Amino acid sequence: MKRSSQNLLVLLIGIGLLLGFTFNVLIGPALAAPPPQVPIYTPTPGPDGRIIYIVQPNDTLLRISLISGVPVDQLRGLNNLTSDTIYEGQRLLLGLAGPAEVVVTPGPTSTPTPILPTPSPKPGSGNLCILLFEDINGDSIRQAEEPSIPGGAISISERAGAIADAIDTTAGMEHHCFTQLPEGEYSVSVAIPAGFNPTTETSIFLPLKASEETYVDFGAQVNSQTEVDSSLTPVTEKRTPLFGIIGGAFLLGGLVLALLATRLLRTK
Repeated sequence: MKRSSQNLLVLLIGIGLLLGFTFNVLIGPALAAPPPQVPIYTPTPGPDGRIIYIVQPNDTLLRISLISGVPVDQLRGLNNLTSDTIYEGQRLLLGLAGPAEVVVTPGPTSTPTPILPTPSPKPGSGNLCILLFEDINGDSIRQAEEPSIPGGAISISERAGAIADAIDTTAGMEHHCFTQLPEGEYSVSVAIPAGFNPTTETSIFLPLKASEETYVDFGAQVNSQTEVDSSLTPVTEKRTPLFGIIGGAFLLGGLVLALLATRLLRTK
């Protein structure tokens, strides 16, 4: 009886182990349920530069703020929201990513204008005006009332030797101008007439540019010996014909009176 009981216990244990093994094979180990996956939407800027977020199910302003990094107050301001109420599918502005995309449409290609050879510029001309003036006050500067000195000479020559000219000075107040001279560098000199001493240089070099009119003044002053000679020269008295006529009349009248007196004496 006792042995039968032991055999029955062993049989039951075996049956239990067999059932447990079979259950584990069929069912497998118990696994914990994975957490629900939360999709995260990363909005991208549109062609106009705006970043738009489409509200998903169960979204709140706080959740959108955590996802995008945009503060809740800023979300309200950007979208003119007066409350935190939003709805699925709503378009929320998160910000601007940059300037709007500009599509450049290429225009027609212009044909380049051929480059023509540049003609060589022709040399221009100018005028050179010279005055030999009487430097009355000796300051080497020509005043408006100081006239030209006659009897002198003015000469010009282009440094390269292309132009050379000379004139005699005359009385007056105006400069003598050499016109239509080719541009270049010129030597200008004056010859002072006798009786004058120069008060400025008597020759200079100067450039003459095209379309310009250059004025140069040379001064001279009467020397002291000439002034002394002028003061010693006697002044010739000028007599007019009127005085001769009057004198002849008086002489004729005297002769007439003498003849009359002679006749009166004879008659007595």
